[in-house]
Amino acid sequence: MVSHKVCRGSWRGTGGCCFVLCIKTAVLQTTAEHSCRRSRAASYLQPATDSSKRWRTQRLCGLGRDDCCRGGGFSSWRTLGQHAYRQAPCPGRERPPVMRETTQGRHLRMTSRSERVLGLLTNLFPLYVILGSITAATCPSVFAFFKREYISPTLSVIMLAMGLTLSVDDFVAVLRVPDVVLWGALAQYSIMPLLGWMLSRHLGLPTPYAVGMLLVSSCPGGTASNLVCYLAGANVALSVLMTATTTQAAVILTPLLMKVMAGTMMPVDACGMFLSMVQVVFLPLAVGMLLNAIPRTRAVIQRLLPWFPLVSVAGVVLINASIISGSVDAIRTGGLRLFFALLLLHGLGLVLGYVVSFLRFRDKQINRAVAIEVCMQNSGLGAALAQAHFADPQVAVPAAISASMHSVIGSVAAGIWRWLDSQRQR
Repeated sequence: MVSHKVCRGSWRGTGGCCFVLCIKTAVLQTTAEHSCRRSRAASYLQPATDSSKRWRTQRLCGLGRDDCCRGGGFSSWRTLGQHAYRQAPCPGRERPPVMRETTQGRHLRMTSRSERVLGLLTNLFPLYVILGSITAATCPSVFAFFKREYISPTLSVIMLAMGLTLSVDDFVAVLRVPDVVLWGALAQYSIMPLLGWMLSRHLGLPTPYAVGMLLVSSCPGGTASNLVCYLAGANVALSVLMTATTTQAAVILTPLLMKVMAGTMMPVDACGMFLSMVQVVFLPLAVGMLLNAIPRTRAVIQRLLPWFPLVSVAGVVLINASIISGSVDAIRTGGLRLFFALLLLHGLGLVLGYVVSFLRFRDKQINRAVAIEVCMQNSGLGAALAQAHFADPQVAVPAAISASMHSVIGSVAAGIWRWLDSQRQR
């Protein structure tokens, strides 16, 4: 009875502390898109500081966060392929990262009112995840309609939405800046798996929870990290490229890491997991990119593009809430220790990601992007793999709780960084 109250209290406390931050950051992003356009002309007259170091370390300079995030989330991906790679300016004078010209020679247009509304609704994704998790824990019957067999198709739809916003130019951009992207991807697949293995071994978690934590730590970066990077003032282009790169690499690395780390704790079907990754991740991405390359379908995709982020967020909320509603008793009995383990996993991932990036790149925007990308995992993919390849349903519980946990940590970090930036400007 005591653990039940503690668990429910922790759910309410998590939702309450993040509610104000989610609303504030979402509104700040919407208003910032208009204010930045008014100050573009004046920003060109401001000299840069330490530009030579910036241009040595931040070679993704041609893609600014204001350019890459019009509506947040998935809608930021389609602008990657439209930007030209910009060369470094003269020393002592840096062109500000706004008003970038596309390969068509036009600037990004202002979003319509409907797109701004959809962007604002999408920016509240941490609030949706938290409220959905709280509702699933307190009233499990609400999400009884979303059955276990719906999880993999829903995740395929999310990956298809991501593929519809990608193009071949996005992967060409990776080849132009391989050191930055590969360093971030290396941090993603080294820091989180090691943290997951250490925490699962030393915190005495039950075997299903330990395997579930290893699965979460072996997943690629989450798509919501692009939005959090924008709110944090990070390099959104780097976050987008890291998400695309780590998602493709996950087809091989996630089954391999699970076989190595969790093979002695529970039987792991690495081949079956690889085939699932191909079906759920690779094929939807490939189909989406193919449709985006056809001129006729591209015109339709451009009109529907503002809806993709909201549909994807709804799918993630349903997946997480469905898993939590089916594992309420297990969460109430061992939830406090699992919450603490996931808090350490994502919190330390954020800190270590920043430190590792700082050792290589002394640029705060790159450091923030790598830190957020390492911290925020694709928990929906972890939940789908757990439901498909492990007989024990409790293996999927860490992935469901992880979605709420990294959303809270990422939003709090973004709010702190925005506050620090505002203090420096004063």
